[in-house]
Formats: sequence, structure tokens, C-alpha cells
Amino acid sequence: MDAGRQGLGGEGRLNAGEAARAAPSARWLSPPMVLLLLGLWLVATAWVRPLLLPDEGRYASVAREMLGGDLLVPLLNGLPFFHKPPLMYWLDVAAMHVFGIGAFAARFASIVGAWLMGAALYLALLRWHGARIARIALLVLATCPFYFLAAQYANHDMLVGGLITVAVLAFVRALDAAPQPQLRWIVAAWAACGFALLAKGLIGVVLPVLVVGPWLLAQRRWREMLRLAHPLGLAVFVLVAGPWLTAMQLRYPGFFDYFIVEQHFRRFAQSNFNNVHPFWFFLAVLPLLTLPWSAWLALSARRLARIRERRLGLYAWWVVAIVGFFSLPSSKLVGYILPALAAWCALTALAIGAAPRVDPRRVGAVALLAATICVGTVIGLAWVAPNSHRAASLVLGAKVAAGDRVAMVDDFLYDVPFYARLSQPVRVASDWADPDLPKRDNWRKELYDAARFDPQAAATVLWPIGKLGELGCGAHPVWFVLRAGQGVRVQAVAGVRLIYADARTELWRAPPRSDC
Repeated sequence: MDAGRQGLGGEGRLNAGEAARAAPSARWLSPPMVLLLLGLWLVATAWVRPLLLPDEGRYASVAREMLGGDLLVPLLNGLPFFHKPPLMYWLDVAAMHVFGIGAFAARFASIVGAWLMGAALYLALLRWHGARIARIALLVLATCPFYFLAAQYANHDMLVGGLITVAVLAFVRALDAAPQPQLRWIVAAWAACGFALLAKGLIGVVLPVLVVGPWLLAQRRWREMLRLAHPLGLAVFVLVAGPWLTAMQLRYPGFFDYFIVEQHFRRFAQSNFNNVHPFWFFLAVLPLLTLPWSAWLALSARRLARIRERRLGLYAWWVVAIVGFFSLPSSKLVGYILPALAAWCALTALAIGAAPRVDPRRVGAVALLAATICVGTVIGLAWVAPNSHRAASLVLGAKVAAGDRVAMVDDFLYDVPFYARLSQPVRVASDWADPDLPKRDNWRKELYDAARFDPQAAATVLWPIGKLGELGCGAHPVWFVLRAGQGVRVQAVAGVRLIYADARTELWRAPPRSDC
């Protein structure tokens, strides 16, 4: 049966009259149109809600600082910030040039990663399983709340997830012409690994190898695995990822130790980082965040097990490898397992397609429910705007004058510099000499770590809490931005008065002083 003529229910061949009526539908379901619709679906609500804290505010602010400065060095409050590599920021900077500084531009890299994941999954399944399964898989992915919300969340997880998906599927696509893999697909896969490394680090190359390598070894295809390590592919990987890493090490001699050793190996092995969860955390998270489709997958698991398809083992191992890898460290965030999502949706699509007959209306009803959850969650977050300081930031941006100082006390409200369009770093007053500071994974440690790469700038922006009153010394006023109810912390500053307050934020202004 011609897979290209099958709908969700696999109705079979059409007579001439039905074919004529189906022609407009066929155009809407052509691969270019399907991928265009996916892009429109992803961007439709990406601008609606304010930035969430801490991640979105942090990474959006880094991209905004790079917009007017050094495009090689990520900066957080004027300090080199090497928690993550720069690809996300580069994409967001490009979006800010085109669309202006706003929430949509800050989420652009995540949208790109989500579209790459969807496009790679659809095109791969179109080749391997036919149009019907490819469409079902993309429908499942696109309306999966985990995917949709991650696509509109400004952090590095969706971008690296999309690139890892591209890399894995390109490696497997290269094997379609076995025993001699296709070199162009090998090169494409290694290029995707290089960009994935620039998106979030070493997992960009480790995870594709972890997925494809054992799958091939289990089939005793070790020669093909060795051929995937083609020198040209490895050279492309180095050419993509190497220049930025080398440039940062040459400029900042401690870069490799911090970025490679601390942010990868120590973070994976140690337990003193945030977000500590039990080993089984992701085993619960993945099904919950992919409802209602995961319920269908669970109910169809027995039918799925009867499918005799070599790549079914790939999709199953793909999920196991990613979930297992990130279950080992104690620190866990839900976005870590996004690289498993494409395989999870491929399994779901195959389970749906394995039924003797599937009512398209039933699939459509589940998709409508899932899409409603996606859009409803975005609207709910826009309505509640949890922890957002946007309103106060806009007031601050309108009132602050050139030369004015902006300060925060024992806190760093990541979204304030972004929404206020501050041209200078914020002074952050805290106990920076606290010996326990490096032991706790929080906003203070982020700035403290960044200070080692530029001590001169750190001496200006990391202000001793004991000298809070001296911030007003000089010819310009100082603005204090605090969470609601924290104004008492600055009331001892000479001449300070409350300018603005809402349910989340307070703005205080101290006049310039010439007596100190």
C-alpha cells in the first residue's frame, strides 16, 4: 500500500473523485507545508508570557549583554559567564537584531532547537516508516506539552536536544547504504555534534555516541560503528566546536578547568548542586510531561512489542540511554531528558500505527486535548506571571538616567537588566567574603565564579554589603531594586525614598552625596 496516500487511519487507495477532493489536503500535508506549519505552531505564543526566573531571565540577560559587546564572551552582569557555551546566545543575539529585544527573541534559540527536532524526526520517519507514521509522530511531538513548553522556554535544553536528535538520526541515516556508510550523512552528524557541544557542552557528542554505538554493537555491527568515526567527520566536528573553546582558553587560562572539569565532570559526580532528586525522578517525569500521549503508549505497549522493526530497538534504547544517563547524578532538571523526546514520540507513533484500525477522529481528539493543555499552560503563565519583575523594570528603565547606579541587595533579579534595558552592570551588595559561598549552587556562586575571570570588573559590581551606604557617594543617584517587603534593608541609606512598589518589587532612590 502506498504510504504517501494513507491518512491517520490508513484508508488505502482513493478513486478518481476522492483523489480530486483530496488534492488540496495533500498539498497541506506535503513535507514543506508540514514543516512550515510546525514552525508557525511553535512561534504563535512564544511572545505571550514574561520571562520566568531564574533561567529565562539569566540567559536572556546574557544574550542582551552580548548584543552590544563581545560576541565571543558570554557576560552575566558584566562578568564572563562560562556555565554554558555560546550557541544559544548567538542565535538570540541574531533574533534581537531582527525582532528587537523581547521575550520572543530571547526564546528564539529554543524555537530553533524544537523545529530541528521535529523536522529531523518527521523526515527520518517519512523515509523509514512512511508518511502515515511520520505524520502521527510529528503530531504527537508537536502537541506534547513537554515539547511545546520547552520550545518556548529560554534555556539551553531544547537547542541541544534538537541538535542531538539531528546527530543521532543523521548517523543512522548514514547507515542506510551499509556496508559503506554515506559520507555526507556522517559529516552532517558530526557537524550536528559540534553545534550541540556549542549549545550545552560535552553531552552534545557523548549522548549521540551513547545512543548509536551500543545499538550497533548489540547487532554486532562494530565495523559500521568504526566507519562512522570517519576522519573527515571528526575534522568537521573539531572545526565547528574547536575555535571557540580554544579562543576562551587562550584568553582565560582557567577556562578549561572550569568549563570542562567543574561544569561537566564535577557537576555530574557531586551532590552539592541544586535540584537534587531520587534516581527514579525521570521515570516519573517523562510519562507525566507527555500526557495524554504517554497513556496511549502505555496502553499499546504489548502491541508495540510485537512489531518486527530493527529501528524499534534504536528508539527504545535511545530513551533508555538518555534517561539512564541523567538518572545517575543527583542533580536533575526536567529539561535534561529532552534529547529522548523524539524517540519517545516515534515509539508512540508506531504503537498507534500498529493498531488494526485507528479512528482518525480519536487521534484528533487526543491531539486537540494535548494542544489545549499546551496553549492553556502558556496563557496561564502569562496571566499569573510568576516572580516576574517586568512592571517594575519598565518603570526603572523609564526613570533611570545616564550615570545613575542601579543596585540590588543580597539578591539578583535576573530579568530587571533585560526589561529595564540597563546599559551598565548592576551593583550587587552581599557578603562576597563568605567562606561557604563557593559551596552552594545559587545566584551568588554564579557571580562569584564569574569574578575569577575578570577580577577588575568584579571589584566594581560585587559590592561589600558592609559598605552599602557608600554606593550613593558621587554625582549621581543610586537606585535600589528589591523584592517586595525588603525595603527595610536600604532604609538606613541617607536620603533614600520609595519610588515604586507592586506585589513583587520595590524601587528606592537615594540622592547623590558629596559628603563622602
